[in-house]
Amino acid sequence: MTRATVLMVQGTASHVGKSVLVAGLCRLFADLGYRVAPFKAQNMALNAYVTLDGAEVGRAQAEQAAAAGVELRAEMNPILLKPEADSRVQVVVLGQPWRSVAARDYPRLRRSLWSVIRRSLEVLRAEYDLVLIEGAGSPAEINLRQTDLVNMRVARYAGAPVLLVGDIDRGGVFASLYGTLKLLTSSERRLVRGLIINKFRGDPTLLGDGVARLERLTGRRVVGIVPYIDDLRVAAEDSVALEYLTPTHGDLVVAVPRLPRISNFDDFDPLRAEPDIAICFLDRPPTTDVDLIVLPGSKSTMADLEFLRRSGWADWIRAQATAGTPVLGICGGFQMLGQAIYDPYRVESERSEMAGLGLLPVVTVFSRSKVTRRVRAEVLADRGLLAGLRGMEVTGYEIHMGRSEGGSAVFRLYRSNGSVIDDGAVDERGLVFGTYLHGLFENPVFRRSLLDRLRVQRGLPPVGRPAPFDRHAEYRRVAEVLRTHLDMAFLMALVEEQRRRPEPTGSV
Repeated sequence: MTRATVLMVQGTASHVGKSVLVAGLCRLFADLGYRVAPFKAQNMALNAYVTLDGAEVGRAQAEQAAAAGVELRAEMNPILLKPEADSRVQVVVLGQPWRSVAARDYPRLRRSLWSVIRRSLEVLRAEYDLVLIEGAGSPAEINLRQTDLVNMRVARYAGAPVLLVGDIDRGGVFASLYGTLKLLTSSERRLVRGLIINKFRGDPTLLGDGVARLERLTGRRVVGIVPYIDDLRVAAEDSVALEYLTPTHGDLVVAVPRLPRISNFDDFDPLRAEPDIAICFLDRPPTTDVDLIVLPGSKSTMADLEFLRRSGWADWIRAQATAGTPVLGICGGFQMLGQAIYDPYRVESERSEMAGLGLLPVVTVFSRSKVTRRVRAEVLADRGLLAGLRGMEVTGYEIHMGRSEGGSAVFRLYRSNGSVIDDGAVDERGLVFGTYLHGLFENPVFRRSLLDRLRVQRGLPPVGRPAPFDRHAEYRRVAEVLRTHLDMAFLMALVEEQRRRPEPTGSV
């Protein structure tokens, strides 16, 4: 049986563009006729998505699978680490919560997790033509070499040619590429076949002879200088991306508290596409008026609720809601809006209970089991911001470990496992509501209807038509940039040469 060929993208640091480059390569090679699967052995991220069968994986791999035109599956991200409060991490294995451990204890699990990674990669290689592998952080973290599960250990096991990516936008790209290679072992360096300079702004001739000198110093080709892609709407892997968002401007201001453990903030990407919306992720409450407050998802609801109290957000949100400013809570944000949160099994921390913001008549109880489902939903509420929307259908997904009860439901959820449940709560005025439904704003008619009700509340005319928001158009845009700026003949040779060489032993 012929196994899939492999190609791996590693970076000199986090947030150099690995995830986006892999998504673009997934689309590019899919367009060339390959059946492509993305793979990231271990992902540390609070942005997650759900497979059709209810497995939880990193959002970046969901984007890459969509770009490749294949169905997302747990093997594409077999290990997902979700940081929690108190220096702990939830370990999700093949899409299911496995255990919560102290961060310092995680390396001890390396042996058992490595076998899961190997099996997952082999499953993908048996079913696809090409597996595009993404690394994490940097392979040159020499203090982590012995516990590596995601960079060079995977490359050695798979016999994968590696493309090393550096980010020129943050500066020091020549030093970071050269230094990374120098810190690798000789056997690891042999796996690095090419270098990519990413996020370049301006005229490449300004680099002078820097590229040629880097090639002489490293003995590696620079296979592409990829330009900075403005206003890219591909869901980010982690909250570091919030620091690089381009500010938006518009008639309506949406304020989002930047929670320390914010999760699934890609929920807001469709709002950023609307030209009349100025969306602000803030560490502290704003001093000017806003039109909508959105409490986002959180991996540690109780810890982030404490942050809201310490930072002044809690009092400000309650005052704004009393004055008539609409408030929406999504997932963990919904839980915070209620009367109380109970944690009898200490799922999140050693605290068994905590008072909520008291804006919804809801009580949340955490359980040991996690709900991870894609859903189709029907709007039940019909007042305030939701007036006239009753009966509208939307789609989304759930990822949560609590159940919230009380108040008038917002949605009726039809889950992918066949169950039906009412979800969310709304206050009497219809101006404060919460839901467990992620991906809500990706429903264009619902999104625009809600925003137009905000416009009417401000005395502005409704827009009526939602702005285009198509993630697939973004994948095509990235793929075309890569097609233009990478040495495709070189990449094709890296892929095809594997069909002519003996299989590696895979004994790493």
